[in-house]
Amino acid sequence: MSEKIKDARHKGTAQFFPGLVFFFRRRLWPARLAIVVAASAATVLLVIASFSYGPKLYRDWHQRRLLHQAASLLQEEKFDQAAQNARKVLTVNPNSLPAYYILAEAAEKQNLEEAVLWRAQIARLLPKDTDSQLNLASAALRFGQIDLARKALNDVVPNYRGSAPFHVVAGWLARAEGNLAEQEEQFAAAVKEEPGNDLYQFNLAALQIQSTDMEKSAKARAVLDRLSKVAPFRTGALRALLNDAVARNDLAAADNFAQQLQMSQEVTFGDYLLCLTFYRKLDEKKFRPLLERVKPFAVRNPSDLASLMSWMNENGLAEDVVKWIDKLAKDELTFPPVSIAVAAAYANTKNWSRLRRWTGTGSWGDSDYLRIAYQAIATRQSQRDDAHIEFERLWRSAEQATNDQPEHELDLARLASKWNLEKESELLWLRVAKNPPMRREALDALRRLYRTNDNLEKLYDTLQRLHESSPTEAPITADLARLGLNIEQNTKESHDLAKEAYDRAPNELNCAVTYAFSLYRLGRGVEGLGIIQRLPPDQLHDPHGAVYVALLLADAGQVEGAKEYIAAADAGKIYLEEKKLLDEAKSKLAAASATPSPGVSPAPAELNPTPTSTPPLL
Repeated sequence: MSEKIKDARHKGTAQFFPGLVFFFRRRLWPARLAIVVAASAATVLLVIASFSYGPKLYRDWHQRRLLHQAASLLQEEKFDQAAQNARKVLTVNPNSLPAYYILAEAAEKQNLEEAVLWRAQIARLLPKDTDSQLNLASAALRFGQIDLARKALNDVVPNYRGSAPFHVVAGWLARAEGNLAEQEEQFAAAVKEEPGNDLYQFNLAALQIQSTDMEKSAKARAVLDRLSKVAPFRTGALRALLNDAVARNDLAAADNFAQQLQMSQEVTFGDYLLCLTFYRKLDEKKFRPLLERVKPFAVRNPSDLASLMSWMNENGLAEDVVKWIDKLAKDELTFPPVSIAVAAAYANTKNWSRLRRWTGTGSWGDSDYLRIAYQAIATRQSQRDDAHIEFERLWRSAEQATNDQPEHELDLARLASKWNLEKESELLWLRVAKNPPMRREALDALRRLYRTNDNLEKLYDTLQRLHESSPTEAPITADLARLGLNIEQNTKESHDLAKEAYDRAPNELNCAVTYAFSLYRLGRGVEGLGIIQRLPPDQLHDPHGAVYVALLLADAGQVEGAKEYIAAADAGKIYLEEKKLLDEAKSKLAAASATPSPGVSPAPAELNPTPTSTPPLL
């Protein structure tokens, strides 16, 4: 065997260097010998280089191959395989930018929170690259990481902070923080920088169409009408226009938008619900047939079924849901989110016995905290002697079952507010308010709770937190200022805030009335009355606003005008602190009635006395 090996090696050597063997056999000339020696040396160097640089060349080639495959897989929407290839690259090169880009794109396409991690790695490797920081901020906002989004925006180089993309991301950050006025300002700045960008136009118009400023809403309506004919924005524009038409009770326009929306290729099940909302409100004849047509489609998908049932529950059709439940198979109802909608229907119809049976056994998986909560609500309504104790036990179990997850606590807080569980809802909303993306909803809920209970101290604290989160939102600033003046809390700051709110929105009833009241408290009632006189007369008969108008008129000795607004305030429900102001106005009126009028302009007294639907102050 050893001889065969030797022979094989000998043959292999002879075959590998046939020219060299032939040369020695023929005794070639020295010149040829030099050439062969040089060639042999080159061969040796090549072999050495292969051993030295070959592995690196192979690694580079292998990385390029993996990245090329990953990019192709990403384009084919094979996200898991693309990510797998990119991760292999990172094991060899932990700072591979192309690999991080592929991982970020794949995660974002699948709505995975790990996208934030990959965007953060890209921003780390490219700290001065503006797009990398904006992409990181966008990804962080998408998954509720507001502090990281704010930091990424702060890391954008100063000379790029006036760009349209920066303003857009800053606008979404403002929205996440509950600062709606700042959001509008940022979106408007983006449009100013790039007026031809339809996406920026759409963002601003979809926001401003809801504005109480008639000029803004009309301009937004025109923009959205144009964009409804542009393919990428058609469906979104039609949704906004339909909502606006329904809010304005414009039946013809709403019907037109609803028909267009239903014919759109991008129509979703949620769009059918939007159309149902329209027909429910403005055209009952078309509503019932459309509802019956939608039901069979809803049953095909548990998510759609739950959405339709929830919509019906929220629109006064819970009795219809209960009847529909009896016609559906049990296996179509027993898993969330459908089981939650069923429980809501039983609760809305006050069918407590069926609700107890529905929630008494089984498990709703990750949503089991809602099953326990509904069981607690049903128990609370029972006539049992131990109902209160059992309710407390069940509700504590429901809170524990949220596992401190903010989304679950938010659901439970909404449920507690809906069923007027004041103590339970307050504690939950206070916890939810610690989570930045949910803070605005939580503070608004606490504001309503404290306003209803006339808990003015806590209401003031909540308004302060709202103002801190949205300092440029004039109505909130005005509410904080007015309450501060009423309860004599931070009086100097309250006067400053009243002026600040008025400067921002001089034509907004809330802001104007608050500033006029501030001037009155400063002994400048005549100036305050001048502010009131500049407002449209038909806005001033809201009971809350009428209190302040009556006070200023009475202070000016305008007896008839004061009487008119005192009557308007008495006819409505006003707040605790406003009752004291109304008594103050009545006392001034009584004093003024005993003396001649000082002859101040009676313009406010001649205003149209017809009350309007102006939103109440505070």
